[in-house]
Amino acid sequence: MRRRDFVTFLSGATAWAATARAQEPRRVIGVLSSASYGSYPGTEDAFVKALKEAGFIDGSGISIEWRWGQGQYDRLPSLANELVSRGATVIVCFDAPAAFAAKAATRAIPIIFMTGADPVKTGLVDSFRRPGGNITGVSNLISALLTKQLELLGELLPTAHMIALLTNPTNPNLQTYTPAVEAASKVLPNVWRC
Repeated sequence: MRRRDFVTFLSGATAWAATARAQEPRRVIGVLSSASYGSYPGTEDAFVKALKEAGFIDGSGISIEWRWGQGQYDRLPSLANELVSRGATVIVCFDAPAAFAAKAATRAIPIIFMTGADPVKTGLVDSFRRPGGNITGVSNLISALLTKQLELLGELLPTAHMIALLTNPTNPNLQTYTPAVEAASKVLPNVWRC
């Protein structure tokens, strides 16, 4: 092959590849959270870094679209619908309230969640083995750890007579956490309960 033919071939192949890439639709990774940016220290950066390591670089064929509820749970349905209307390929939810909003917004787009609540007890998924539908995720089951956490707190503060639980009353997870905290508090014999 002559040099001129090779350069012509290479130019044509490069132009074809660029055209093919330009015609590929940009995939949207939607991220939804009931919190504010920075509420999960390092999580946002770790998420972007993990995507990058997997070959998904924001601006290179994909777009990461962040939606933050700013602690206003009533905003989540409209934010989830916004991601659906933007054509999200997947919706990643940083907490259970966001996952519930995404689940209500679509039955077609895959949803991946992270939560501290029990996703089966809250009704987010059908079961651990078979979550069902278009939703799956990870739970660290905070309520299962509450007894151990309160035991440790009792050892650290043996003279404590009152321990308060501060909650956001509009958080849908409250119904699962409160009974677990009350049951776990029984390990502290000296703490007054109401």
